[in-house]
Amino acid sequence: MTVALLKRCLPLLVLFPGLLLAPAAFADLPGIPAFTVQPGENGTEEYSVTLQILALMTALTFLPAMLMMMTSFTRIIVVFAILRQALGLQATPSNQILLGLALFLSIFIMKPVLEEANRVGLQPYMQEEVTSLEAVELASQPFRRFMLEQTRESDLALFMRIADVQYETPEDVSFWVLMPAFVTSELKTAFQIGFILFIPFLIIDMVVASVLMAMGMMMLSPIIISLPFKIMLFVLVDGWALIMGTLAASYGI
Repeated sequence: MTVALLKRCLPLLVLFPGLLLAPAAFADLPGIPAFTVQPGENGTEEYSVTLQILALMTALTFLPAMLMMMTSFTRIIVVFAILRQALGLQATPSNQILLGLALFLSIFIMKPVLEEANRVGLQPYMQEEVTSLEAVELASQPFRRFMLEQTRESDLALFMRIADVQYETPEDVSFWVLMPAFVTSELKTAFQIGFILFIPFLIIDMVVASVLMAMGMMMLSPIIISLPFKIMLFVLVDGWALIMGTLAASYGI
């Protein structure tokens, strides 16, 4: 028992002196400046590359929220979820397929906005024509216009009233007010589209349930019988192409 314990602890005993000597060995090495601020023109300040990378890595954690709050992803994924529920399918298509389809359709819809943000914000920054903060401000303008076009005035007025702020023009609206108003409008539009999608499948369920009741087959679930008819109807009308086209057309594409 003692020999086995010594064999397990031997690697730790070998590494222990190295751990003790490591701080002294690295003490004389030059350190990497983690925070450096360089004064720029017109009183501006430019942060070091190390700090910019840290800020970028931190911002990446908010990427899922930004994807939902600033793009068409919310409307698309909600419509897909309602469609699957209307068809009566519990796990087909799977969540991974719906998320991937919603993601790439969002990229397709947002392509003009992304290209404009790249042209006015990212490319000037890569060519060192603007600072990082100016690049963020320039790149956010296409997203702001997109969100304003898709946001209802009533939703925008609601969050302005909650925040107790007033803006003279829509372009002056803060992102912190525009984002929740935009998501609220997207959810409202998605549920409106989902309601229209539900109607034909609901009619099929009612017809099948009435036929089964008339035949005295009340113990048989109408969902099992109506599911093939709903899938057949969805395929015959080319449902996926119709849904994709409707979602793209709802953004003016």
